[in-house]
Amino acid sequence: MMLHSALGLCLLLVTVSSNLAIAIKKEKRPPQTLSRGWGDDITWVQTYEEGLFYAQKSKKPLMVIHHLEDCQYSQALKKVFAQNEEIQEMAQNKFIMLNLMHETTDKNLSPDGQYVPRIMFVDPSLTVRADIAGRYSNRLYTYEPRDLPLCKYSQMISNSGHS
Repeated sequence: MMLHSALGLCLLLVTVSSNLAIAIKKEKRPPQTLSRGWGDDITWVQTYEEGLFYAQKSKKPLMVIHHLEDCQYSQALKKVFAQNEEIQEMAQNKFIMLNLMHETTDKNLSPDGQYVPRIMFVDPSLTVRADIAGRYSNRLYTYEPRDLPLCKYSQMISNSGHS
């Protein structure tokens, strides 16, 4: 009888410890989030439609970042964006944030073509702000790491009278 109890206890301990090991392994994996590396502390929306809804509801502009994982320019911009505390705070507090690795059906988000990286702004009245452009005449809405921070763009949106 004692052997039977000891065997049962041993089996219970093995089961508990293996479940604990599985739980610990799961915790150690980096979380898969909507940030895709652009900033895990930022609240990201999943779709363009969701972004428009929250932009209108919150009266905050929507920032749409178009990028690709295998694009060196997207990766360079992402690295600076994710590491700059001022940009991260501004993105979390002043904008509804969306990053996309595919195009939307809204052609207003690609007024001069579909390229990456491309950042477009949509004000709370749901107007795509094509007037807020970067410094390149051949790709109006592309930005390089040295073009950040985007704080001046948030000022342009909030001071434009569209909000």
